[in-house]
Amino acid sequence: MSAPLFCIAHRGGSQIHTENTLEAFTESLSLGVDAIELDVWQVGDELLITHDRRLGKTLPGQGRLADHHPQHLRSLQLACGARLTSLQAVLELLGDQAMLNIELKGPHCADEVARVLQAHVNDHGLSFDHYIVSSFDHHQLYRFKQLLPNVKRGILEAGLPLNYAAAAEELEGYSIHPNIDFLNQPLIDDAHRRGLKVWVYTVNDIDDLQRMQELEVDGVFTDYPERVIALNKETSKR
Repeated sequence: MSAPLFCIAHRGGSQIHTENTLEAFTESLSLGVDAIELDVWQVGDELLITHDRRLGKTLPGQGRLADHHPQHLRSLQLACGARLTSLQAVLELLGDQAMLNIELKGPHCADEVARVLQAHVNDHGLSFDHYIVSSFDHHQLYRFKQLLPNVKRGILEAGLPLNYAAAAEELEGYSIHPNIDFLNQPLIDDAHRRGLKVWVYTVNDIDDLQRMQELEVDGVFTDYPERVIALNKETSKR
């Protein structure tokens, strides 16, 4: 019998609100997702939640994030009417309602993310069990391991490595996060042999979700968390 998929709302997983906004995160929390995923950049002395390194897609304007003052970026209105939020604001919103996957998107943000997360956990009496930090930048993950070794680490992979899940060894990873376009059974089996969870991105279509169950992956990042939740309910009735 197929196991339920750990449901991670990719960038908030909303079809109504702009990605990576408090409004999107609130919507997914109301659905009962297992985790929220977001992207963090350090701009000046602020940790801002957005995906792209340049303006023009979700953020109006032109140029690189790094070329703008954080106060200016916060003033920009997104398509849904919301504005950029901060990592601190998301931590306050989530509390312990769901796991938070923090993707280190911008360069050199590991130290500040570690500082903010440590302070939040201490101030609110929470556990590091509620958090996982991931990145394609394995150097930043290694740095984060030195700073906060108790926080789970997710190793993002864009392709299919020759040595499969071996990159997680030195990083002492909790999970690998492979691209659905570069996924096969040997990679999944190798990760499981190493004691790793396999969370695949970005899985949106029903037939792909069912295929993930067949391959026995552990979880998925999805823009449609309601589909994963519905499939899990159907699976539990079998």
